[in-house]
Amino acid sequence: MNQTPEKHFKKTYDVVIIGGGINGAAVANIAASNGLSVALFEKGDFASGTSSKSTKLVHGGLRYLENFEFDLVREALRERHVQLASAPHLVKPLSFVIPVYRTDARPLWMMKLGVWLYDRLSGKYVIKPHRALTAQEVSAALPGIRRDGLVGGVEYYDAQMDDARLCLENVLSAREKGADVANYMEVRSVIKEIGRAAGVRVRDVMTGKTFEVRAKRVVCCAGPWTNPLLEKDPIGIANRVRTTKGVHVVYKKKLSDRAVLLQIKKDRRIFFVIPWMGQSLIGTTDTDYNGSPDDLEVEAEDIRYLMTEAKKAFPNEIFEEKNIVATFAGLRPLVHQRGHPSKVSRKHVIEESPSGVVYVMGGKYTTYRLIAEDCVTKLLGKRAADSSRFYPVYGSGPVPVLAEDEDRKFAVAQGTVAYLRSFYGSRYMDVLQLVQEDPACKEPVCDCSPVIAAQIVYAIRTEMARTADDVIWRRLGLGYQACGTKKCRKAVLKYFS
Repeated sequence: MNQTPEKHFKKTYDVVIIGGGINGAAVANIAASNGLSVALFEKGDFASGTSSKSTKLVHGGLRYLENFEFDLVREALRERHVQLASAPHLVKPLSFVIPVYRTDARPLWMMKLGVWLYDRLSGKYVIKPHRALTAQEVSAALPGIRRDGLVGGVEYYDAQMDDARLCLENVLSAREKGADVANYMEVRSVIKEIGRAAGVRVRDVMTGKTFEVRAKRVVCCAGPWTNPLLEKDPIGIANRVRTTKGVHVVYKKKLSDRAVLLQIKKDRRIFFVIPWMGQSLIGTTDTDYNGSPDDLEVEAEDIRYLMTEAKKAFPNEIFEEKNIVATFAGLRPLVHQRGHPSKVSRKHVIEESPSGVVYVMGGKYTTYRLIAEDCVTKLLGKRAADSSRFYPVYGSGPVPVLAEDEDRKFAVAQGTVAYLRSFYGSRYMDVLQLVQEDPACKEPVCDCSPVIAAQIVYAIRTEMARTADDVIWRRLGLGYQACGTKKCRKAVLKYFS
């Protein structure tokens, strides 16, 4: 069954969660793990907001050291280890190089000190020790990087993730534990009885029908959409969440095999050029945004800013608009604080309103598990079961290896099997079972990626994809591929025609 129908929401839940981004998904997962009955509603697709529009990094936040947020960095580095251990199919180590120039605001000695402290804060969870680089070593590691004024650099390690699928696998894990989860279901308001939250009113976005869902507790994990909900349920502070806009460009050419962290002279910000899906992810911006989250767009000025900085870093590259594969913008839902957007803390806050609604605000993607655990602890009134040693999502756990006779049975190329293992983790056999049902499903959908038709079927049957965009952007990432024929999109669209 692809979508939990309205009639399945008739019981009274222990907790109903508003928002199917990473925080809401993880709260549902951990709450269900702790024995609570859970309903989760997302007005769009799971991870369709900020949770699929990040820089795709699981990291401690090297730049937060400048703000002396050592506890936040240590906490995030510990969570980085949890994600690497628990979801290796979605979170993978990545080398970062920081080239340092004579005119940079942060000199080489400061960068060396920063990565040394970063590794110290990582403790036993360090991925691989950092190292100092000469100018020649930086140039060798980053072919094409600007050499004029280069004095040296450093290399350190963090991790890269598939943010949309990490969110989705939390949702799927919650559902597997008994939670009722639904995308394209918008919570319009909170039901109150004698001034206390007693459930929510929900609108099915696809049909327009509305219905009520009763719950003992209501949790708001609405991210950038938190302020409008707070206005209906004030907790004494207006505009509790400060939204800052982060824009990224997906560039057709892979500019480097390593991630590059660059300093921007103009505003002292940092800037990434990251290898991603065989291309380059360039970003990000960090500017205040005061409009409706529903109206967020990438503007020409944002693209010019990113391309200008990328050109400064790689002066021999001809950055042409035709090589921009995709752009996307997300809103960071930060706890409101004065100061420059990039200086605002990424710490999270969990507050309960007089009506009993629990609001999850702030935080960073890397610490989502801890945020969710803190929220469930508040709901339970006691410490939630500790999941810091191993935090399973849907594809976690031992990954089965195909025996030679099984390989022949599915008649799928070995490269395809390896790709599916890397993409789905322990669940890759579920996709191969669809090939056994229909051998035609083993065929690649396009030359632009290794995706096979069975994955589209799996996205619809198992992963609750309800629109073509759900599959193209958040289940399979086809929208980020430089595809001239668009054959892959046509292959998806035929399932929704």
